[in-house]
Amino acid sequence: MSISDSPASGPQILDALIVGAGPAGIAAGLKLQRAGRAIAVVDKATFPRDKFCGDGLTTLALRLLDDLGLDPGVVDSWAPVLDVHVTSPNGSTVLFPLPRDAGAFGAVAKRIDLDMAMVDLARAEGVPVHDGHACRSIERNGDHLLVDVADIGPLATKFVIAADGMWSPVRKMLNVATPGYLGEWHAFRQYFVDVGPAAADNLHVWFEPDLLPGYAWSFPLSGGRANVGFGILRGGDISTRDMKALWPDLLQRPHIAKVLGPNATPESPHRAWPIPARIPDIQLASGRTLFVGDAAAATDPMTGEGIGQALLTGIQAADSIIEGGSPAMVASRYVAEVRGELVADHHMATSLSKVLKHPRGADAAVKIAGASDWTRRNFARWLFEDYPRAVLLTPKRWRRNVFTSPGAYRS
Repeated sequence: MSISDSPASGPQILDALIVGAGPAGIAAGLKLQRAGRAIAVVDKATFPRDKFCGDGLTTLALRLLDDLGLDPGVVDSWAPVLDVHVTSPNGSTVLFPLPRDAGAFGAVAKRIDLDMAMVDLARAEGVPVHDGHACRSIERNGDHLLVDVADIGPLATKFVIAADGMWSPVRKMLNVATPGYLGEWHAFRQYFVDVGPAAADNLHVWFEPDLLPGYAWSFPLSGGRANVGFGILRGGDISTRDMKALWPDLLQRPHIAKVLGPNATPESPHRAWPIPARIPDIQLASGRTLFVGDAAAATDPMTGEGIGQALLTGIQAADSIIEGGSPAMVASRYVAEVRGELVADHHMATSLSKVLKHPRGADAAVKIAGASDWTRRNFARWLFEDYPRAVLLTPKRWRRNVFTSPGAYRS
């Protein structure tokens, strides 16, 4: 029997087929399943699978994961973040503390663990998640779409939520992909074991002069491990081809080596990946198809963070379908919601990235942010997306206690 067959009535038209079982797709699946919609999730990969990523979870991501019901205790590599150490190009380091007594405001978890935990959560709630099945084609067929899925066959669905990554195959099938698109940023990471206490317990960001407006990082993981890497702006002074050769030099820089400690050892090979960050001008919908997560290029253009944005767009796509209406109304509602939440923040982050392109600008930014206890606390919360980047410029998003809201997992 096909996954869209009903013994009583024959072939069934799904309310939504979700292509991609990463955070965006699973978030959409959970929302739709809980609303009683007929859905299925397919992914060409077989889980658990790694997703090349910095693994950082901002307050935005944590609150959404909490709302979805994910238990951090089932994510093996989960590590809370309490302090952020930022080093400016001139070598000065400022400590930015996150709140201690109001829930979780930052964490790090390997994507192979986080994504598997989300898939397990979805399956436990009855979401049909079919990994190892690629989407091969999409056809418009009257009042629905006909999607051919490898080893499953054709599935009829009212909507498709494309959560299938930066080079979304669904975009290509619908002829709405940007030819030759390579992303706005490129990142490079490697996992280390036996790191020193500075790397094991705290999150570090280094604004290296030659990487600006990019940065290097060390993000703590459980068990004395760390995700260490760096990201650069595509088209800058450092080409993506130079990243592999630059990596040993970065690791040997004294201030980075000191944080990692003398016994730090690579746990796995280094990996590189592109980062899409063009939410203001990308097509977010095509007919009955809504694009979410990396397929919507919904990444923060200053930090490269994308998990919170992926969860948010997946939830918004599901909510738009649940609210109902014609395909045009659903698509229009979704596009308006995404643009209302993310475009102003994108422009704000892009403007600040221009300041960070120059050592003097980055030095000044870190100095101003670290000027007092108040600025340090609030910069940490702003950096970790505790509230929207451009909230002061978007009155529609003003609400009581916007700057003092509790974090996630308060229980």
